[in-house]
Order: sequence, then C-alpha cells, then structure tokens
Amino acid sequence: MAKPKRSWLDGPEIPADFDDPDAPGRWPGEKIGLPKEGAGSLASVARRIGGVCVDWIVSWVIAIVLSNFTDALGDVATSTLIIFVILGWLTGWIFARTPGHAVLGMGLARIDAEERVGWWRALIRPLLTILILPAVMVDADGRGLHDKATGTAVIRG
Repeated sequence: MAKPKRSWLDGPEIPADFDDPDAPGRWPGEKIGLPKEGAGSLASVARRIGGVCVDWIVSWVIAIVLSNFTDALGDVATSTLIIFVILGWLTGWIFARTPGHAVLGMGLARIDAEERVGWWRALIRPLLTILILPAVMVDADGRGLHDKATGTAVIRG
C-alpha cells in the first residue's frame, strides 16, 4: 500500500519500527556501515563542533598575519572566511582531515566506497559549512546536510 501524499503542513513524520529505511539505527552510523565505537565510528556532534572551532581559529590567525602584509583578501573577517574555505578544501582533499579534525582525532571518509574523498567533495563541504544551516541540521546519525550532500562522514580515528 502506498503512503498517502503529505505536505509541509502535516509537520515532520516521526519514524516508527516498521519504517526501517528511515528509522535511526541502534547507534550513530550503523545504517551506513560504521562501527559502534572506536576508530572508524561516527564522530559526535560536539567533537565536530570543536573541530570547526579549531579550524576557524587557525584561519583567523592566518588572516591576522596576512592582513599585516596585504589587504588583497579584504579585512580580517573576509579573509578569515576565505582562508577557512581554502584550508578545509585543501586539507580535506589531500589529508582527508582538517587541522581541527587532526587535533581532535577525527578524519573525513566517503561512505560509498573505499576511495579517497576527492577534490570536489572536499570543496563542497566547507562551502556548505560557511552557510551554517547545512552543518547544524543533522539526521538521526548526527551527520550534517553538508555530509549527506557529499556522501561523506566525519569519523573517529
């Protein structure tokens, strides 16, 4: 039997036991094949927020230093934002982790294959992160919309 068509006026649909594809797993990351704990398990939201804060502080310090030599990137606030995106893109692409991830024992992984994250996924993530809303809207696993859009997950280890 097909589900009745819903509109936004109906509000959110709360998953039930029989809605298995949409129901939360027994632990965060179970539905995407990640272990419950230890290396390779999904990083907590609090740990990921800490990683973003570390990345932002690193970007801010670099922006302050650069602003002493040039104003080509604009003021400190604008250059911090530009550096944050470039830092997240390059380190996510090359090392599969940002400085904040490295400090807090996390990494970036694709959930669909054993391949590396790739340059375009690494670029889309910080671009969506600076919009804030995709990063703070999380699913039952705690993955942000920016991770779901790029098919990635922030894992421990």
